[in-house]
Amino acid sequence: MGFVKTPEEMDRYFDRAVREFPGARMLGILYETDPAVIARLLPPPLEPAAEPWALCYIADFPETNLGPSYQEGAIFVRCQYQGEAGNYCLSMPLNDEARMHNGRNIYGFPKKLGNVALHREGDTAEGWIERHGIRFVTVRAQLAVKLDEPPLKVGPNFLFKYMPASDLSRGFDGPVLLVRQRNEFDYHCFEMGAGEIVFAESPYDPWSEIVCKQVIASYYFTSTNRLLPGTVLAEVDPEAFLPHSFSRTDWEFGHD
Repeated sequence: MGFVKTPEEMDRYFDRAVREFPGARMLGILYETDPAVIARLLPPPLEPAAEPWALCYIADFPETNLGPSYQEGAIFVRCQYQGEAGNYCLSMPLNDEARMHNGRNIYGFPKKLGNVALHREGDTAEGWIERHGIRFVTVRAQLAVKLDEPPLKVGPNFLFKYMPASDLSRGFDGPVLLVRQRNEFDYHCFEMGAGEIVFAESPYDPWSEIVCKQVIASYYFTSTNRLLPGTVLAEVDPEAFLPHSFSRTDWEFGHD
């Protein structure tokens, strides 16, 4: 297990092209937001989907096929690419440094370190995410109905891979790539009920921009999740993407 991996070590790594998460627990909320917000937040060539929806989840992954357990949250907005509807991930905090680089470097998920918590007591589930001492999102659900599987399929994730310019110029070293990635779920238990999402303003995690106009669905489930390999769809316009490229870092400029 040195700096340079042996052929056997690399074989073990690349044989795990599918990332597995047995016993996952996930609390989620799907809600309607402002269509103008979605249009502003989507990098070209992604376009708004027919539904002006956002999706937030908070998850506990007690086991993975890559290492120890961790907790994670994320927020997405609905989008489409060449007619296929899916989800664009704006932010994905998690509480384990080792798990951060896997999803960020390979697929392009905008991961940051943070404090993430998920609790359930009886029919009540609550989760929250906190960074820099600010609990900027809290999700709650009062669960009432059990289903065999979710009534709605949300489609693939659309992500971007890129490398900021090493000379600190306004651009990138190499192309900006649009990636399509899918997940699979074997549901053990799926429950729905009334829910809410509460934001607090944070200069580091501006999730409150994605306002909740109306909750569409709140849910909690346990499952075995599989993170499938991604596919590069296209090279995108680097100049158009540049304003969207700071989601993986904390923006310090312009703050008092």
